[in-house]
Amino acid sequence: MARADRSPSTHRPARSARIPSALRRGARTARRLLLGLIHVLRGLATVLWRFPRLAPSHREARVQAWAAQLLELWGIRLRVEGAPPALGPALLVANHVSWLDILVIHATRHCRFVAKSEVARWLVLGRLASAAGTLYIERQSRRDAHRTVQRMAEALDNGEVLAVFPEGTTSDGRDVLPFHPNLLQAAIDRKAPAIPVGLIYLGADGQPSTHPAYVGDETLLASVLRTLGEPTITAVVRFGTPHSAGEQTRHAWAQTLHAQVRALRATPVNIKK
Repeated sequence: MARADRSPSTHRPARSARIPSALRRGARTARRLLLGLIHVLRGLATVLWRFPRLAPSHREARVQAWAAQLLELWGIRLRVEGAPPALGPALLVANHVSWLDILVIHATRHCRFVAKSEVARWLVLGRLASAAGTLYIERQSRRDAHRTVQRMAEALDNGEVLAVFPEGTTSDGRDVLPFHPNLLQAAIDRKAPAIPVGLIYLGADGQPSTHPAYVGDETLLASVLRTLGEPTITAVVRFGTPHSAGEQTRHAWAQTLHAQVRALRATPVNIKK
């Protein structure tokens, strides 16, 4: 009898509600994608025509402002906990969840990332990454890894702030993968401090979200579209305490930093702050 009493019309509001919801999501995604494309092209124009005449400090300020503006256009709120380094030399050591990570960190503090060499060959994004000072590494080449460590050491000698993702790949953000220690060698050689950085993404409900994660066989475009379709995402960037390796080997230091990044990421977020 209970089933007979259930009117077929009771399902219609739920179905009709899904249609406007899908339309809103599609419209939101399209709008943000268009705004992002315009912003990227403006950034490329700045790189091509204005960067050659700008001092390094002004370039860094432009990169940071550009990243922050893009996040705002995409409805991504930025929340910073702890203190980004005011000056270098320093090495930021972060967990890696998404293609958003670089934008999020740049928006808090300009730094030079170490990225896979394929990024340099990406049509427009590669040009922007290079203009931001990215250092590239052929991940399958030990010789190139040594060359990259040398370039990192030179940058630290110049008082720059570098950033690495020692996991070597992205995760879904639920935990932190083991760290590869190789890129820590430059900071050890120059006795520069490393700063653990925990990245967390929250959904509209204030709970940790895997929507921005870029993992597995998913294409970059699919990840971008899914992320831009979310009503809002909050990117939380937590800076830990700077410290040098001291007498630790790079393997031991990698384990220490891994534990610190994991702890930063695991600490509950108080969204009422």
